[in-house]
Amino acid sequence: MIGLALGDAVGAHVEFKTRDFLIKYPVDDLRGGGTWGLRKGEFTDDTSMALCLASSLVAHRGFNSYDQLVRYKWWFKKGYLSSIGECFDIGASTKRSLLEFEIRQYDFAHKYNISDDQIDYLTPSQSEKFNVICSEKDVAGNGALMRLAPVPLFFYRHPKHAINYCKISARLTHDDQRAYDACRYYGALIVAILRGENKNDLLDNNFYSNHIDWFQYEPLHPDIMKVVQGSYKKEHGYDQGIRGAGYIVNALEAALWAFRFDEGSFEKGVLAAVNLGEDTDTTAAIYGQLAGAYYGYNQLPKKWLKHLYGHNFIQCLSKWIAYEGERWSPDEPEHSTATGQARRQSSIIVELSTNRRPSSTRSTPVFQSNSQQTGETHKKNSKPTSDRVFEITVEQEQNKPARLTASITQPNNAGGVLKPQASFHDDGDFRRKSTSKNDVPSIRPKSLLPVASMATSKPTDSSTRLEDTDDVCRWIISLGDEYANYAPNFKKNNVDRFWLLHVVDRDVLREYGVENARHQRTILAQIKELNKQRTTEALTKTNKELS
Repeated sequence: MIGLALGDAVGAHVEFKTRDFLIKYPVDDLRGGGTWGLRKGEFTDDTSMALCLASSLVAHRGFNSYDQLVRYKWWFKKGYLSSIGECFDIGASTKRSLLEFEIRQYDFAHKYNISDDQIDYLTPSQSEKFNVICSEKDVAGNGALMRLAPVPLFFYRHPKHAINYCKISARLTHDDQRAYDACRYYGALIVAILRGENKNDLLDNNFYSNHIDWFQYEPLHPDIMKVVQGSYKKEHGYDQGIRGAGYIVNALEAALWAFRFDEGSFEKGVLAAVNLGEDTDTTAAIYGQLAGAYYGYNQLPKKWLKHLYGHNFIQCLSKWIAYEGERWSPDEPEHSTATGQARRQSSIIVELSTNRRPSSTRSTPVFQSNSQQTGETHKKNSKPTSDRVFEITVEQEQNKPARLTASITQPNNAGGVLKPQASFHDDGDFRRKSTSKNDVPSIRPKSLLPVASMATSKPTDSSTRLEDTDDVCRWIISLGDEYANYAPNFKKNNVDRFWLLHVVDRDVLREYGVENARHQRTILAQIKELNKQRTTEALTKTNKELS
C-alpha cells in the first residue's frame, strides 16, 4: 500500500508529460507542483481508490462490491480519502462507471422505496439484487489495476479466492477481459510474494502454468499471456517499445519492466517507471504495488516516506488489512455485495479506543511476517510511540466471548473514542486538519467527530424542502435572477433531489444549458453546501444513536 502511494506521489507532478520532455527534464526525486499543483508527497486517484477499496475490505471484513462502489462514489463526489479533499483526477472509464452506478442507485431506490439517505447503506437482502457491474464493455484502461493491491494483500492466504476477487474488483469499472485478466495475473504475483516466492519465480515465463490451479484453470487473454511469457523483458525499455500509457497491456508491461530491471532498488524502479512518460503516476503506482510487497516497508526510501501524505493512516490501514485478512475464511457465509459486519459479533466484541488499557492480556501480532517484510508484534503494557499507531490485545473470561481491543495512537493526538464499524462506514471527508502532511485526523474520516467547519452557509434549510422537480426549480430560481432561465431545463430533465445532490456535475450542467463558468461554480458550490447540511444532519442523528 505504501509502495503504491509513493509511486503515485512521485509520478503525479509530471502526469501526461511526454517521453521527450522527461528526457530533457528527467524526474530524479519526489517533488511537488507540476501537473496538479500538489504539495510534495500528496497523491492522486490511484491511491485514493486503493484506500477506498482497502477501507471497504476492513469495514466489511471481506469483499463487498456494492460498498466498494459507494466509497468510490464518495471519493468522486465528496473527496473521500483524497489527499486534498476533492476528486481532481479521474479516468474516463471510471467516471462513466460511477455515473452509471449513481443512475442505478436512483432507479433502485425508486423501485424498492429506499430513501436517498439510505441508498448507500443497503442490507444484504437488498444489495444482492443490485447489478454492480457498472462498466461499459471493451474498456481496457489501467484504472482497475492501479488500485488493486488491497485485494491480494487481504486474501493471499486463499489464492483462488484472491485471484477471483481481483477479477470482480476490476469488472466493477473495467469490464474487459484484458483489464480483469491483468488484475488476475498481477494479483497472483503479489500473492506469490506474500507466500514467499522469489523474484525469479515471479518473472518466470511459466508463472501462469506453474500456478494454474490458483487461476482455476481459466485461461488468460492472449494479450496478457504474452506479457506473462516475457514481452516486457526488454533491457532498453522505451527504445524497444515499452510505454507508460493508459492501455492496460502497456501499463502492465511497463510496471513489470521497471521491476525486472530495478537492480534491487525500489527508488530506481519508480524513477524508471515515471520517466517513461505519459501516465506517469499510474505506471509508478502499479510498479509500487509489486515492488513494495517484494522489498518490504523497511527498504522504501525514507526520504520519500517522511513526506508522504497520510503515511501513518495508510500504514495503520495496511495492518488492519493484514489482521482482518488473517481472520477471514472462505468457509464462512459471505455476500460479495453485502455487509459482513455481523459475521463474528456473536463470538467476539471489537472495541476501538485512543487510550491504552492495563489488562492481563496476551499480545497479538497484527502484521503478517514474510521473507520480504518484518512482522511486528506489540507487547503488553508498552508505552505508545509516535510511529506505533495500532495495537491488538485479546482478553477472555471463562464462558464469555473474547474481547478484542484495538488501541490507536492518533497522529494528531486527537481525543475521543473510535466506534466500531463507524471507522470506515460513513461518508465523511479525509482532509488535511493540520500543517503537517503526515498527519491524518484519525483512523477514520472525520465523520462522527464534531467538526466546526461542517457548518453550512445559505441556503440554510433548503435540503429539507427539496424533494421533487418543482422544489429543485424553485431552488434554482432562488439563487438569483440570472439563474431563473435554467429552471425549465431542470424541469424538462426531471431533476429531483436525489439527482441534484448525487449526479449533477459540471458536465451535466452544460447539458442543461449552463454554459457560464461562474454560474456553474455557484450552482456546484450550493449543491456542495446542501450535501454538507445533509451530512451534518445525518451525523447528529448518528451521534445521538451511538450515545
